[in-house]
Amino acid sequence: MLIVSKYLVPKGYRGLTVFPFVFLKQRESVADAVLLNHEKIHLRQQLELLILPFFVWYALAFLWHFSKEQDAKRAYRAISFEREAYANEKDLHYVKQRSFWKFLKYFG
Repeated sequence: MLIVSKYLVPKGYRGLTVFPFVFLKQRESVADAVLLNHEKIHLRQQLELLILPFFVWYALAFLWHFSKEQDAKRAYRAISFEREAYANEKDLHYVKQRSFWKFLKYFG
């Protein structure tokens, strides 16, 4: 489900996924296939980890990388879930052919 709301997406981001919703900051983003694919990858990751553990792992990974990087943007980009999504967001067939727990390839 797509929801457009400039108030629910943090500053500096275009989208946010919390299963089963994809929140977009701007209405124009509904037509952005690459952004939507990035968010679909997160939907799959969240399902694989039964949703709540995904967010716990995500938060702990962010804190770990932030403690090393001392930079929020770099810490965010270092999270394995984000690394997988950014690496494959332009492949619009990726979600259909993606193997289970593929994000582990981007861990570490």
